Amino acid sequence: MVPAPILDVHPPNGPPTGEPSTGQQKSQKTMTKAERRELQERQRAAKAAKAANGVNGKPKDQTAPAGGGPKSKGGRASDSQTKASAPASTRVAEKTKTGQATTVADPMAKNQARGLLIFSHFGLPKPVSAAKGDIHPAIARLALQFSTFKITGANARCIATLTAFKTVIQDYITPPNHTLSRHLMTHLSPQISHLVAARPMSITMGNAIRQLKLDISGTDIDVPEQDAKDDLCKKIDTYIHERILVADEVIEGTASNKIKDGDVILTYARSSVVEKVLLHAHTEGNKKFSVVVVDSRPMLEGKRLVAVLSEAGIQCTYLLLPALGSVVSEVSTVLLGAHSIHTNGAVYSRAGTALVAMMAKRHSVPVVVCCETYKFSETIQLDSFTKNELAPLGDLFSSFPNTKPRDSLTLENKPNLEILNPLYDLTPPTCITAVVTEVGVIPPNSISSIPVALGRLL
Repeated sequence: MVPAPILDVHPPNGPPTGEPSTGQQKSQKTMTKAERRELQERQRAAKAAKAANGVNGKPKDQTAPAGGGPKSKGGRASDSQTKASAPASTRVAEKTKTGQATTVADPMAKNQARGLLIFSHFGLPKPVSAAKGDIHPAIARLALQFSTFKITGANARCIATLTAFKTVIQDYITPPNHTLSRHLMTHLSPQISHLVAARPMSITMGNAIRQLKLDISGTDIDVPEQDAKDDLCKKIDTYIHERILVADEVIEGTASNKIKDGDVILTYARSSVVEKVLLHAHTEGNKKFSVVVVDSRPMLEGKRLVAVLSEAGIQCTYLLLPALGSVVSEVSTVLLGAHSIHTNGAVYSRAGTALVAMMAKRHSVPVVVCCETYKFSETIQLDSFTKNELAPLGDLFSSFPNTKPRDSLTLENKPNLEILNPLYDLTPPTCITAVVTEVGVIPPNSISSIPVALGRLL
């Protein structure tokens, strides 16, 4: 005869029967709060394990004993098994239906999630989702412009962001029992997150926002609210004026002195700083030179630069990136812009910049990068694969003769076609001759001295 199983009985106000009462009473009185919590967790885990063994350990076809157990218990067990078996069959049917639906929808899922997984970490252009939190209308409008690439360029994005923050600060009202220096930071956090959700934050925006937060934290709590907000807006204007506008003017004068009469200047895509340098050299310096604008798909930003320069009276030549090798040997200087510049001297700029710089170095053509110091990043970046964005789709695939309608020439993702347009690349410092900033001309191996030249941290 099999002996009856021994069950643990827990008295209402006493310890478990399997443990000595003296030891249990002693531990309850002398234990710390953490030890008592740990003991309770162990007891709960033991009860859960016993309950799981009691449910899962029984065979599926278990019936009531022939002469032993009460009928009520057997009836309850059979009822519970019947109830458990019904959902099981239902789950099997549901899984079958789900499997069929998955098989049918599998091509659609593949189309939606297709693409090279190795590039899945790139920042994808995406529509702005519903605003989470109290998002200011100016921020919502700016996020929409960012996501549709209506505003591009490091300087333009930074100026637009700071201008929108001025509107947010002026419309902000400090809640009761709060201070502006503390609560305004909390109020700006969802605004920043909404912009980042529309498009990854640039280095310039990050540096500007960091400076704005520093100014907010330094606001005197005794200053009236409106005066404090006006002071913050003035500091934003000062940042835009000194770090961007005046810096561009200094770079214009320094870089234009490197241009001589009869030079052939090559530039890639469209940089606002390079555009100002070329216009300044032509109008203020009265220098006669020509410009070769190299462009690439899908954004074709060089078209706008060619239109501006040719309208100003500068002789221009426009070509696409694959034809660079046929003209680079005739170039005097290469002028390039930058999205950001890193501590190791690498320049992060529009995709194709690295190819232009490497080709120029191969032909012994000096490469000069025009970059403001507020684009400096204290990080070290070794390639453009770890961090990048994807340019928008919609490029036109022109065919000659052009017999098809324009709408049918738009490139889009298809079941057997995946379009990959990285937006930036990284130019190694070995391919750069000099970097022109507002603090002077700096060799690429001395970029880390920019904070020292400014006399403060960025």
